[in-house]
Amino acid sequence: NIVLLGMPGVGKGTYAGLLRESLGLLHFSTGNLLRNAVKQDSALGRQAHEFMEKGSLVPDEIVTALLEEALSKSQIEKGFILDGYPRNIKQAKELEQLLSSHRLTLDSVIYLGADENVIVERLSGRRICSRCQRNFHIKNMPPKKDGICDYCGGRLYERPDDKKETVHRRLNVYRTQTRTLIDYYENRGLLQRVAANEEARVVVKKILMVLEENGTYKIQR
Repeated sequence: NIVLLGMPGVGKGTYAGLLRESLGLLHFSTGNLLRNAVKQDSALGRQAHEFMEKGSLVPDEIVTALLEEALSKSQIEKGFILDGYPRNIKQAKELEQLLSSHRLTLDSVIYLGADENVIVERLSGRRICSRCQRNFHIKNMPPKKDGICDYCGGRLYERPDDKKETVHRRLNVYRTQTRTLIDYYENRGLLQRVAANEEARVVVKKILMVLEENGTYKIQR
């Protein structure tokens, strides 16, 4: 079981999708869980929507409950990748309890580091499939047909919080609330650092090498 950490726009969703294909793991994105819950108008979705509408962070209790619900409905024995969770120490401790209740452990935490100017470029160029939620980028990972998802034919769109004027605010939130997780996991011997300035498939190869070197997964070649 793997956690991907890094600034907004570093490419966690893209890397998680490519890792899922390489390793056959499940992928849980809290951003997708929140958006799906809102779309389905579930009780948790309605609670989350109140905060998302204001541009506020959704409370830990709601995010953790959504993840717990997703894990309980999935076959997680083969392992999974988390991106967007945990985002603070409280969630990290809740994740440990959640995994323990399923008799699972966290095997590796990958911290993806990139220059801030790279992050801004990635965020402003990112496009999301409205149907399957896969990530694309107009420059680094463009779809075969402009505006259309390669996988399901859904329409690609730009998230409002990927607009340049909101990027710096998101990065500041990350610095104040999430960076403490780096020390938290480093102290537990779980953190591995991977430079993520390059093209997505190059970065994924680096992640796979790290996972093999630390014994998390045996990569089939």
